[in-house]
Amino acid sequence: MHDDMSGRVHWHEPTAEKRAGHGKFGQPMSDYDRFMEDDGVPVFRGVGLRSVKDLDLKDWPRMGGRGQYIQLHGTEGKWGCYVVEVPPGGALNPEKHLYEEIFLVAEGRGTTEVWLEECGARHVFEWQQGSLFSIPVNAMHRIVNATNKPALLIAGTTAPNLMNLVGSTDFIFNTPYSFSERYSGAQDFYRPSEDIEPDPIRGLAMRRTNLVPDIVNCDLPLDNRRSPGYRRVEPFMTGNKFYLWIGQHETGRYSKAHAHTSAAVLICVKGAGYTYTWPEECGVNPWRDGHTEKVQRVDYGPFGMVSAAPGGARWYHQHFNTSAEPFRLSAWFGPNHPSLVTGLRPGEKQTDYTAMDVTEGGTAIPYWMEDPHLREEFEDLIARNGGKSRMEPSRYIRPESDG
Repeated sequence: MHDDMSGRVHWHEPTAEKRAGHGKFGQPMSDYDRFMEDDGVPVFRGVGLRSVKDLDLKDWPRMGGRGQYIQLHGTEGKWGCYVVEVPPGGALNPEKHLYEEIFLVAEGRGTTEVWLEECGARHVFEWQQGSLFSIPVNAMHRIVNATNKPALLIAGTTAPNLMNLVGSTDFIFNTPYSFSERYSGAQDFYRPSEDIEPDPIRGLAMRRTNLVPDIVNCDLPLDNRRSPGYRRVEPFMTGNKFYLWIGQHETGRYSKAHAHTSAAVLICVKGAGYTYTWPEECGVNPWRDGHTEKVQRVDYGPFGMVSAAPGGARWYHQHFNTSAEPFRLSAWFGPNHPSLVTGLRPGEKQTDYTAMDVTEGGTAIPYWMEDPHLREEFEDLIARNGGKSRMEPSRYIRPESDG
């Protein structure tokens, strides 16, 4: 209630047994929302988009190029994303910041310079379409376009996490502290490594490397957790908490649906297809059970994106390859590793629940249990594209062990 004389707002206790507060209210802007607004470039919001190359980029004085923020549903406050265009023969403005940042090159060729303000070696490495690289926390860096055409890069950051917690952009961009444990002057700091080791939490394939020259065509170890012949690796870059992986579904095959909470965004780097996503509460057969209106679909090709769980709570999502080549995706989670945001005490046993079938206590829907609509539509679409389904009929037969 306002005081008519001073204009000040006063709070009054509720009368009788009425509840305090408005009851319903709009989601407030976060510090990161205000930061994006102050930057003066558009913010794309939605479940996904066919390709970042379709975005309407605007001049971005702070960055020195053109760009647009991307905040897909379900990632708000969990991590940040933007696309930036580097002018032909030009460069972005040098910058440093306390948040983590990774880049995926969607178009173009150039170099990146990385250095510490006070001393040390200046690293310079080359990139091309499909290159993935990470900038050490609070290191100076500059991105340079080596061609006479614009270059386009997708960036993932932990900026929302820092800005919403600290509340001071001056602190984030102007703190002098050097994270020496995340930066090395060694000549091989940006030398790609293809060595595979098990990740320390789930034992999945991992590469410790600060640069992957070409995630479109690099070798991927066999994984088999999502679909027959599925391949996958996790790059671990500059000591980041920003979690990501690269995975690939074979031609003529598609993934099992599985459910988890929001944060994950899929970025296509090769092939084309579509993703279905729906709230877990709609069950394993949303079409058959009359929940079609709650199912969302995004069709996308190279450098298109989709939020795997756009509603905050656990959502099912399922990825279909309709192209004549493998469907390769990179999944970005920000600092939200699925095994580190559970609320469990250290040492408590976990299961790899997104890889385990619902019949085993996980959230993956076995092919024999999925909604029949999915198989019928997939086989029709891939035939229209001149391809052939390689999903064997036996996969849709309920095993005797599950009877």
